[in-house]
Amino acid sequence: MKKNNKKEIKTACRDDWKIDPMPEMHETFELSRPLTNEETEALRRGYIPETMDDRWFMYMEGDTLFAHRSWTGRCIFKVDFKEDGHHVVTVNRDPVQYGCNDIEEDIETLNGLLDWLIDAAK
Repeated sequence: MKKNNKKEIKTACRDDWKIDPMPEMHETFELSRPLTNEETEALRRGYIPETMDDRWFMYMEGDTLFAHRSWTGRCIFKVDFKEDGHHVVTVNRDPVQYGCNDIEEDIETLNGLLDWLIDAAK
């Protein structure tokens, strides 16, 4: 039997990092983005930071992805994935925790983060 030389990737979970919940000051919006089964599986793995340069800790519970800043543990995005590709995003609006208050900028940041997470799983 041949050994698989691929690095074993651990699926991230809530208990892998010191995190804070989404604050009461938040906003919701819709993110329209269809996902393939392969992309969804990549997102389900989440991400556990390996170095100080890694700025995000992400994990999924059910169909919800949580994205926390790695240094502070603050929850910035919560994405409830929907089969129809119209996902419900909750974004942190506490100005002490997250300085952005523009949904278009949030969409750009979140799409970049999702792209990065999907690519990292390849």
